[in-house]
Amino acid sequence: MNFIFLGPPGAGKGTIAKYVSREESIPQISTGDLLRASVKAETEIGQRAKNYMDEGKLVPDELVIDLLKTRIKKGDCAGGFILDGFPRTIPQAKALIEAEIFIDKVLNFKASEKILIQRLSGRRTCKNCSAIFHITNIPPKKEGICDKCGEDLFQRDDDQPEAIKKRLNVYKQQTFPLIDFYEKEEILADIDTEKPISEIVEDALSVIK
Repeated sequence: MNFIFLGPPGAGKGTIAKYVSREESIPQISTGDLLRASVKAETEIGQRAKNYMDEGKLVPDELVIDLLKTRIKKGDCAGGFILDGFPRTIPQAKALIEAEIFIDKVLNFKASEKILIQRLSGRRTCKNCSAIFHITNIPPKKEGICDKCGEDLFQRDDDQPEAIKKRLNVYKQQTFPLIDFYEKEEILADIDTEKPISEIVEDALSVIK
């Protein structure tokens, strides 16, 4: 089965996707990761995408969809996949349908704005391996140092409180309408993320299974 994990920044959809991916043996697919890998590998699509990225422009939806179509043809997607953070707009959702990338269930991860700001402002990222920690929820063993590779942790610019508010406003304007879109498709399930992570994972798995 194919799933979309939908939710605002800080809702934890990426973290929960990792748990579900391992449990269900289906890949977690991030279009951002696909784009970066494609650019690094200097594929045809990657080179086309890089031209837009270098100019500070958004990569056109058709290029992202082409990347997705290539990715889901791989063997590890035979049993399904999780789209993490895509689509973000109604046109992207419609583009998936036109590309015959069909979705069985959309999990909508919900949390209050207060909780989202608290989570994101406490997030720390490894400069080397991009591992993510949280000063309260997932603290590193040694303050400011990555458990996995020993490099320094830092706070991303977009995890500053003012930047977070702007990101949440963008989500409300561009992505929130997808909730109504998928409700009408009768494939939306809400997941309350203001719980212990074990309960959130359990709720997500119960929807998926």
